Amino acid sequence: MSGASPAEGLPERITYRALVLTWPFYFIGALYVVGPVLGWMLAGLAALSLYLGPALRDDLRPQGPIPPVIYGWMAGMGVMLVVLWAGHLDWSLGTGKTIKSSVGWAKGWALLALFPLAGAVLKIRRAVLVRGQCVIGLWTLALLPVMVAAPYVGLPERIFTSPLKAVGGPGPEYFSVYFFTWDPASWTPRWQFFAPWSPFAALLGVLQVCFALEERNIRWRTIGIAAGSAMILLSKSRMGLVGLVACTMGPRLLALILRSWAWQVGAAAATAFAMTGPAVLGGLSDAVATFKGARADSTRVRETLQRIAGERWQNEAFWTGHGIVHPGAHVVEYMPIGSHHTWWGLLFVKGLLGLLALAVPLLWHIVLVLADAAQNPRARLPLAVLMTFVLLSFGENIEIEAYMLWPGLLVLGSHAAEMFRAAQAEDLTLAEAT
Repeated sequence: MSGASPAEGLPERITYRALVLTWPFYFIGALYVVGPVLGWMLAGLAALSLYLGPALRDDLRPQGPIPPVIYGWMAGMGVMLVVLWAGHLDWSLGTGKTIKSSVGWAKGWALLALFPLAGAVLKIRRAVLVRGQCVIGLWTLALLPVMVAAPYVGLPERIFTSPLKAVGGPGPEYFSVYFFTWDPASWTPRWQFFAPWSPFAALLGVLQVCFALEERNIRWRTIGIAAGSAMILLSKSRMGLVGLVACTMGPRLLALILRSWAWQVGAAAATAFAMTGPAVLGGLSDAVATFKGARADSTRVRETLQRIAGERWQNEAFWTGHGIVHPGAHVVEYMPIGSHHTWWGLLFVKGLLGLLALAVPLLWHIVLVLADAAQNPRARLPLAVLMTFVLLSFGENIEIEAYMLWPGLLVLGSHAAEMFRAAQAEDLTLAEAT
């Protein structure tokens, strides 16, 4: 198993180095700083590449023009900033909070446009990102015995909180280093690895498995899959288990819709379901109830947060939201109103306009990738990334986690550019033929 770096040009070396140093960055509480800095650095390099073009050396030249869907992401995140300002103005939140929230936008929502832009313009091969994720997996497996043993040998939950928290962020957990955490509902240990909390670690594990499935070296692939699976299982997240199945199998099954035998099997399955449907639906209903009951307190808090956010959005701030999250009461265990759900959070904080600013480019990108995934294996990983993001959005606030989702965002940009260049080449071929 070769340990040599697969990175070649400057953009690849920067991204690969940032990936393989994920655990060391975590050990010093620097991940929340590294993500935004990397995003703005790569986006700046992409802008320089587009501006200077042929004057640069080969590895810094742009792959091609910016795909339309990337412009859609840039426009959507720009609208998000304008809506943020409007919400702060409507609620007279003051200059200080407006500046703080704008900085938060630069470290969160902006990354959803900056990394796809960098992936679309800069020469960063998918294989480099895939190998980097597998190297993270090697770190994870090496540290796993100590982490698993920690709660049983008397080691503390939290090791320390980095002084880097002075730069500001959503909370101290983003700058803290943990062995594990105790689940307050069952008082059993859960592991969060290099994420700020366990459910997010599970979805990062899903992404790691999806990336590892693209690795050609069987030993690196095995390491990546094993590490990602361990993150999902030890985080004890229901959402992670759903993602492990859906986000790995879904993109690979989609191509079957174009095959005639798949339609025949589907017809036979539909006929069988017509006869066994009530029993199947009853079983599914029981399974969903069991799934929710596995962490009933968590489900109750999330549902209450969503209901309060929805009611206050409709009654108080329909178009541009409340500008910021609001403190929650005891009924939601003091969780902020507008948290734990991207879509309800957007409605509460940024209103309908904010929700559309994310929904439009996201749906646009999903449609493009779905169309490509039905015909081309190159779209499997981008589709898995989008599925994971959508799944994540129903249990987390995706913007404050973008600093860890950047490998997937780079893949989305790179794949969009690949599709755009293929479409341009096809149009050129047709034009020449006529």
